[in-house]
Amino acid sequence: MNKILIIDDEEKLRSLMARIISLEGFEVTEAPDCKTGIKRLEQQEFDVVLCDVKLPDGNGVNLTATIKENHPQTEVILLTAYGNIPDGVQAIKNGAFDYIVKGDDNNKIIPLIHRAIEKSALSKQVAHLESRLEKKYSLEGIIGNSKTIKEATTLAERVAPTDATVLLTGETGTGKEVFANAIHQNSNRKTKSFVAVNCSAFSHDLLESEMFGHIAGAFTGAVKDKKGLFEEADGGTIFLDELGEMALDLQAKLLRVLESGEFIKVGESKVTKVNVRVVAATNRDLLKEIEAGHFRQDLYYRLSIFQIKLPSLRERVADIETLAGFFIKSFNAKTGRQLKGMQPTYLQALKLHPWPGNIRELKNVIERSVILETSDTITVNTLPFDIVQQDTSVAEENGTKLLSAFSLAAAEKVQIQKVLNYTNGNKAEAARLLGIGIATLYRKIEEYKIG
Repeated sequence: MNKILIIDDEEKLRSLMARIISLEGFEVTEAPDCKTGIKRLEQQEFDVVLCDVKLPDGNGVNLTATIKENHPQTEVILLTAYGNIPDGVQAIKNGAFDYIVKGDDNNKIIPLIHRAIEKSALSKQVAHLESRLEKKYSLEGIIGNSKTIKEATTLAERVAPTDATVLLTGETGTGKEVFANAIHQNSNRKTKSFVAVNCSAFSHDLLESEMFGHIAGAFTGAVKDKKGLFEEADGGTIFLDELGEMALDLQAKLLRVLESGEFIKVGESKVTKVNVRVVAATNRDLLKEIEAGHFRQDLYYRLSIFQIKLPSLRERVADIETLAGFFIKSFNAKTGRQLKGMQPTYLQALKLHPWPGNIRELKNVIERSVILETSDTITVNTLPFDIVQQDTSVAEENGTKLLSAFSLAAAEKVQIQKVLNYTNGNKAEAARLLGIGIATLYRKIEEYKIG
């Protein structure tokens, strides 16, 4: 139920208004003055405040500024017996939703409240989304407790509040864009734009136009002026992913932006100035690229003022369980599943895999498993073949034999489980399809702890 607060020193008028509004299905609270109104706002959250302009201990126009400062999602409608333009203008400047005259506009009150509630609800939704975004991209939200990821996070925490250019290095899929976003969200630029561009996704000419913009007539098809991503990011941060793919002449143009904040749009002669922080990323060894003549040495030294190497998943095996658990919860929410976790053999298989695609590959594997799993706990049945085919070791956990996901026995267990799923648990039919005796099937079910 939407909550309305009425602040007015005229008791009869306040009570009448409260009765009318409550009949519309709203929960109404009353206050006779500014002090009481502020106390009510501290005690609970209101969607809309209806406030008289002249109050015994203050002015509604000034009170509006206080309310909006402390409760930005609450909308304020000011009521006055004698409207005047200066008060109305100041009220709107202070954040009032509207400013109306008592009596003359009584028929407008209920529709006005509905509109104010819609705006309040939208403000709350935006604030919630911003909060989720900030949490998602906070440095505290980076998952993992291994030494390597903690070292990278500590470096990011130290550089984030500065305007220093940052170079993120590491294999594909290690979370470079997550780190770039986190650095932006923990900087003084977080209220401005974060713009990401993948330098390998565009041809040379298109990348130049995307990054720096162009004017109408600069080339065939350029029918109007276009802002580049550097302009879009003005005041904020631009993330240049796969920087090692950028052509040498564009590298020169990028160097100029880094050194002076200036660039020239495609087809234009005048200079455009911007104030942009650059976070760049690459999976290439830029020093080798410099030796090969593919990357400018001066640009490398300008970019690598502060370099952070993100570890591969192979270097942080201890984090695999935590990451997998996070992804299971995430995909449970997306798919409506209620999977409780992973079987030990599944986790063991994840830890033994080399993960050439790193966290991105792990995320995809977990999504696949959540979709395929038919029980309440994820099993090795759901893993791709390339993960379930390597090692032959057998481990022990709490006295129970754990098959490696890469052993022949594990493959046999997976096959038995699949056939049992196919026969809906009919063991006699499963034994027939597997070509083994029923006694053998029971023995293997017991040996492999098949549920």
